[in-house]
Amino acid sequence: MNPPNGFFRRTTTRRFRDRRDAGRFLAQQLSSYRGRDGLIVLGLARGGVPVGWEVAAALQADLDVFLVRKLGVPHWPELAMGALASGGRVVMNESVVSSLDITEEQVRKAIASETTELNRRERAYRGGRPPADLRGKTVILVDDGIATGASMLAAVRAVRGAGPRAVIVAVPVGPASACQELAREADDVVCATMPAAFEAVGQVYDDFHQVSDDEVRQLLATPTTAGKTPRALPDGSRAP
Repeated sequence: MNPPNGFFRRTTTRRFRDRRDAGRFLAQQLSSYRGRDGLIVLGLARGGVPVGWEVAAALQADLDVFLVRKLGVPHWPELAMGALASGGRVVMNESVVSSLDITEEQVRKAIASETTELNRRERAYRGGRPPADLRGKTVILVDDGIATGASMLAAVRAVRGAGPRAVIVAVPVGPASACQELAREADDVVCATMPAAFEAVGQVYDDFHQVSDDEVRQLLATPTTAGKTPRALPDGSRAP
């Protein structure tokens, strides 16, 4: 694994009009990847898909969606004891599990519940289309930003298990501490801007509306590379 260097490719704090604007800016920081064979961009659903579409279009790469579901602590669901990612990969926070005496049965129930929801969303976004084969690929994982980095960390570990050539993390915004943590696991990390007074991902966006399932489906069906036929939407129609 090459030492991450993208962490240092950042600007002073800046604002973005919306996720698409952030994606275009982020793509500039990733320009060295343009034209590489076997390049694929995975947008973390849902907010990472509009950002990822712009990155994929600029780099002439394929785009797919990647899902991560938090595994909440029983009776304290906002606290994550782990995460479930596309492909069924589970990443656990062993320190939380042991410190709270969470049982194996409780972990199994949480995984079963979140697997149902993850599979529902996979069907909603892809229909019957299988996830992309990541073996030997250069994978760029994109989100609209990171706060703690837990979901992105789970995504990196899950993707790593699929046998890619390299895993790159790219986000428009995040705290320096989270970007540094991810730099220990990914081959390259690009955090475009890292506010000194980080409060929330939305603080650098003028428009940070909640991305809908329909928006995700539409973007996934819209080609990012020239000459590519639009994908069918899950309902059988085509993107305009």
